[in-house]
Parts: sequence; structure tokens; C-alpha cells
Amino acid sequence: MLRFTVLFGFLSASAAMVNAQTVVAHYMAQNAFSYVQSDWAADIKAAQAIGIDGFALNVAVDDYEVGKMPDAFRAAEAANFKLFFSFDMNYDWNKDNMVSLVKTYAGSNAMFRWKGNVLVSTFNGGNKGNDWWLSFKSDLNGQGVPVSFAPAFIDYRDPGKASQLTSVFTSVDGFFNWWSWPEDRPEDLTTATDLAYKQAISPRGGPYIMSVSPWQFKELGGTQDWVEQSDKLWKYRWEQAINDVKPDIVEIITWNDYGESHYIADINPKVNLGDLAPNYVLGFDHGAWRTVAQYYISWFKSGRQPTITEDKVVFWYRAHPKNAVCAEGDRPRNADYPADAVMAFSMLTSPATIQIDIGGSHTQFDASAGVAIGMASFPSQDNVTPSFKIVRNGVTVKSGSGAKAITNSCPYYNFNPTVGSI
Repeated sequence: MLRFTVLFGFLSASAAMVNAQTVVAHYMAQNAFSYVQSDWAADIKAAQAIGIDGFALNVAVDDYEVGKMPDAFRAAEAANFKLFFSFDMNYDWNKDNMVSLVKTYAGSNAMFRWKGNVLVSTFNGGNKGNDWWLSFKSDLNGQGVPVSFAPAFIDYRDPGKASQLTSVFTSVDGFFNWWSWPEDRPEDLTTATDLAYKQAISPRGGPYIMSVSPWQFKELGGTQDWVEQSDKLWKYRWEQAINDVKPDIVEIITWNDYGESHYIADINPKVNLGDLAPNYVLGFDHGAWRTVAQYYISWFKSGRQPTITEDKVVFWYRAHPKNAVCAEGDRPRNADYPADAVMAFSMLTSPATIQIDIGGSHTQFDASAGVAIGMASFPSQDNVTPSFKIVRNGVTVKSGSGAKAITNSCPYYNFNPTVGSI
């Protein structure tokens, strides 16, 4: 694990819920079908190791998900970790069942509270209407469970609709901006949506939850095939949160949504990935992205940029050029947007040169102390594996290679990157 010195100490875990910036990760409870308590504990331990304070539990209506909650909360209670429900409203939830689920766990010391109230979020749900959500909150309040409601109503992305959100939905106390990727365009994501909705929701007491994500790719057939421009997203989106938006909560999208390729957890062999996702998930590890997250989580929480005490490079790249013709699947929407390139995120104790060799192609960039990012284009050669060096004063400090060759031979369209480190 990368070592760095935090220049300003963390607050205690309990105080962090109220007095400091908080980081959670979106967690697909749907993937816990075969979980026992020790599986939840292992995920929680891995999340805590990089500074994550809690999981936003994306729950659908399937009975097995609700049945997994006792194990989840027991594991979280034992670890002093926080959980809250993020109801997936693309499923047909019965309001009484939602009220019952929140009420059941409201007394747990693992339940995430915002200013004393139980935090509840969603994915989607604006179509239910304001009265429905007012009734949901009222029913809970009547049972002694006051709620801070911070949904991700995904129709509200346009900065110009921020005032409409608050005028239509008197039920909302905070807001979760789900959109952490560019909107079908080959350019960086701006903070316009974040800043507009943060300002609009501020009089309600919050929290404003900003999403941060490393990637977005899905290849599940039909309208479920797309990629968004994410080449350098994992760096600049964190820096937007720290330097520009300063949200109450950062929510990482995601811990374990393997199907959309933005998972930062290790791939758990217990998870049933379905029929198509294994074609582009298995063998494409993302664990090294947690090293980047750990650095930025420390910075976000402390307000001070950490000092790095161990040289490291985290790299990510796709295994196939974007114009490769694959045997199965469909070329995803926005396939022209990503660069055919290897990304190298340097974390250095002092300035050095980062060298990237791919077959006969050599690229290098000078990186200062701290963090920087560079990229190296795919070469014309086929079936070549990137290698990396940190060179300082003519001496190779560290070196290593990627886990996958870059090749035009692809059995299934795959824009999911492999992630590694030296």
C-alpha cells in the first residue's frame, strides 16, 4: 500500500460524520446474493483502509437484498462503519416497505446520520412526485425516525433546472448529483451542475453529495452499450471536489458495480455477474485505483495535500484499440471518444521522469513531486504490453509492466480498462 504522511490529522470516525468532510462509496447490494457477514466485513475493511467512511446501499425490491441487511449492519457495527439506504427507484418499490426497512435499522449505531437525522438517498425517483416523498418522510417521522432526504433525481442534471428542483420538491433536504461523467461528449466534465445544485439546496440544510467516478462503460446489449470519456476522470474529478465544489459528502461511484466498469473493489468471485458482464469484467482488475482514491480522500478530509513518502505510478489502459472489430457484442455508443492511450498517474516523493514503453514506442514525461498524469498513445504494433519506469537522476527507481497486452484481437467489445501500479 502507498504510504504518505497526512499533514493534518483525521478526526475520529464519529466526529467525521458531523464535523468533517465525509467520503462514502455507492455499493450494489444486488451483488451480495451469496454473501455472508464475513464478506461484508471484508469489503468494509478494504474500504476503511483507504479512508472511506461508509457505503450507500443501492437496494432494489428483491427480497434477498433486504434479507442481507442484518449481516451488513452487524459487520458495519463491529467496524464502526456507516451505512445508509440509496433506494433504486428504477424498481417498483412499495412505500410502506421502504419505510419499514429504514425504521428497522434506524437505531443501529452503523446508520449514517446527517445532523441527527437518518440519511436516505436514491437512484432516480423524481417521477414519484413530491407528495409521495413527503408522505414517505412523514410516515417515518411519525414513527420517531426523522429523515434527511438527499435523492439522486437523475432528470436534474441541467444547471438551469436547479431552482426548479427546489420549487417542485419541497420534500428534499439535500441532493445527490449522480452525474460524474461527461454527457455523451468528448470533453472533460465541468462543475456547473455541482455548483448550481449545491447552491440551490444549501438553504434546506443538505447534505450536498457529489459523485466521483473513475470510468463508465457498459456492454449489456441494445441500449445498454455505451462508454463515456473517462481517460483522466479519476484525477480531475477528485480535484474538482477538493478545490472547486467542496461538497458535504463525496460518493464514489462505485465500490462494486462491475457491469458499468466503475468498480474500485477487487472482483469478488462470489458475485454472479450474469451472462454478458463477465466478457469485459473478468481479468480486468481495478484495485490499484484505490491507491489514487486514498490519496485524494486524505486531501479532501484534511484540507491539506498529503506529502508522498513512496514513489508509485498507477496506470490504466484498455486492452483493445477503439477501432478494433470484435467477434461479439456491439461497438458501444461514444466509442470514438476515449483516446487509444495508456494513462500513467505518478505519485512522487521528488521530481522524476516517467517512461512508458509499448512495443517499439517510447514516451516519457517529467513529473514533479506530488501527483501528475501523462499518457502514451497505442503503437501501430499489435499484441504489445506497456512497461513503466520511474527514473530519477538517470537511475531507474521502480519498474513494472501491465497485466494485459494491447491487441486488435477481441472476442467481445471491451472498453473496460485494466488497472495496475508499480
